[in-house]
Amino acid sequence: MAVSLDGFTAGPDQSLEHPFGTGAREALTSWMFETDRPGREQDAHLLGTLHANTGAHIMGRNMFGPGRGAWDETWTGWWGPEPPYHAPVFVLTHHPRKPLPMGGGTTFEFVTDGIEAALDRARAAAGEQDVEIAGGASTVRQYLRAGLLDELVLHLVPVTLGAGERLLDGLRIQLEPAEVIPSATVTHLRYRVLGPNTAD
Repeated sequence: MAVSLDGFTAGPDQSLEHPFGTGAREALTSWMFETDRPGREQDAHLLGTLHANTGAHIMGRNMFGPGRGAWDETWTGWWGPEPPYHAPVFVLTHHPRKPLPMGGGTTFEFVTDGIEAALDRARAAAGEQDVEIAGGASTVRQYLRAGLLDELVLHLVPVTLGAGERLLDGLRIQLEPAEVIPSATVTHLRYRVLGPNTAD
């Protein structure tokens, strides 16, 4: 997940027009679209390999779309006819919906019985490959709080947002640095999740 220096993964006032919140999309993700520039070789390599062993994804409803309550079944996600996942995606929701096959091998499946059920289904779909929690922040927090994440990968962008949704609010967890990859515009951090923070 891309995160600001003050810990935000989304800005304030998320909406259909501003899914990352006001001003946050450009601030947090512009580096992803500039990997062909000099000094960005590490970014290009990371983006090319980060998802190579991912066999299934999990995301929250807010990441899939802006709606709440009963589904508007004309909504098929932010990504157009061919989403970037190319694997099954399990969407956490309180409202049932039939599976939604899309182009490029992505099928969205909607899970109404909680994070552990979604993880069980994603593991079955992924087989020997990894399951990736795509986001958003609330979904990642739930999996961290439940002790169900092995690794946390953050793309630390040198900006502050001042408001919005923080990734780690309310959590006490212990992380072990596993890898640091610097580049001209962002620092990529990979942590192993050790468990709850038991320090006083």
